[in-house]
Amino acid sequence: MIKILIIDDDLALARSLEIQLKAEHHQIAVAHNVSDGMTTLADMVPDLVLLDLNLPDEHGLKALPVIIADQPGVIVVIMTGNTENREAVAAMRDGAFNYLRKPLDLDELLEMIAKVESLKAKRGHVDPDNQEPAHTFPLEMVGSDRKIIDIHKQIGLLARSKITVFVTGESGTGKELVARILHEASSPDQPFVAINCSAFVSTLLESELFGYEKGAFTGADHAKEGKLEFAREGTVFLDEIGDMSLDLQSKLLRVLQESEFVRVGGLKSRPLKARIVTATHRNLEEMVHDGTFRQDLFYRLKVVSIEVPSLRERRGDIEPLAEHLLAKIAYKLGRQTPRLCSDGRRKLRTSNWPGNVRELENTLTRAMVLAHGHEIDADDLDMQQGDKEEQAIRPVTGTLAATEKMYISQVLDEHKWNITHTALSLDISPTTLRKKITDYHLKRAEL
Repeated sequence: MIKILIIDDDLALARSLEIQLKAEHHQIAVAHNVSDGMTTLADMVPDLVLLDLNLPDEHGLKALPVIIADQPGVIVVIMTGNTENREAVAAMRDGAFNYLRKPLDLDELLEMIAKVESLKAKRGHVDPDNQEPAHTFPLEMVGSDRKIIDIHKQIGLLARSKITVFVTGESGTGKELVARILHEASSPDQPFVAINCSAFVSTLLESELFGYEKGAFTGADHAKEGKLEFAREGTVFLDEIGDMSLDLQSKLLRVLQESEFVRVGGLKSRPLKARIVTATHRNLEEMVHDGTFRQDLFYRLKVVSIEVPSLRERRGDIEPLAEHLLAKIAYKLGRQTPRLCSDGRRKLRTSNWPGNVRELENTLTRAMVLAHGHEIDADDLDMQQGDKEEQAIRPVTGTLAATEKMYISQVLDEHKWNITHTALSLDISPTTLRKKITDYHLKRAEL
């Protein structure tokens, strides 16, 4: 048995919870606003507080740190019917133990209470900073899938420190978005710096990261700070870390171990104050086994790992995500947000989405531009590009370079030589694509 304080202005819900939790032999108190809740908190000294967000006298997120400060060790669980996912990040960052979406699942609530009860029995009190997150977390990143909710819950907890974070997932799932949400939750007033490791040769990437001193190499006629320095106390996001050379991997390892770095051609050590977030769609464990990625760096990066699920793993999120993306695209294009017809929704739900959220956004952008009127139906959603890639003509014989040249040329033609769209389709940076166009002497056909 534990003592539970319910602070919620929904009288019916509060009464229902009171009855059901009393039936589980817990001691229950109820308050319908923050003021009464704080009075009851002092009198009761509960083990668990179930706190609503939209209360008549004060928002729950403002009351949360006050409750935790007033009763150190108390567990606070947020309950809300709001769909704003940023609140989940803020709640977890500010000390909430969990964040539950209404309508509540009683079985999940009872499971969580059982964990709190067990912890109380073992320790005599509960310190939320030392507990594992609850296994269930009803939602954000646009989506209500539990994996997405868990990601935001992790982000809220990670926002309390500057620990290194490793983000994995297929191409187009939103790995950089995870890094940006974490940055906004922890250091929004500091710079966020994103670097695609596959877009630079090793020597240039080293200069980009560490900066260089005047005279460090030919053409270095002035000193330049690197991205690690420019980020200050913000975040450096290293995308496609698996493409970093072994030599640079060893230098990055030292930076992470010593929390300092030296500019190229310099002698003075400079402190690393930024958080490092890395990401890749490649299997680094296999690369470690093959000897193409340092094992010690792999373990140093993977202090905390976040795996972003593919879109086909969370099909229930496709429709709300599509609505969100349509509004975003319409705003960028200065248009009215179109309506997604039922047959269009069905087509979105049943598609496989190998390119994940990026492919979904590109598909909706194309549909909005080409659709007639203010509705998007199944016919407007041309999702055959994946099939075209499978049917791409490949030489029966020839070198790897010849195969790559032919494939890049074909994809460029499909995208009418739009560098950005072609690079997204090929999953390479625009810089890399332009280099390959030059190396292979590719030219657009005359019309």
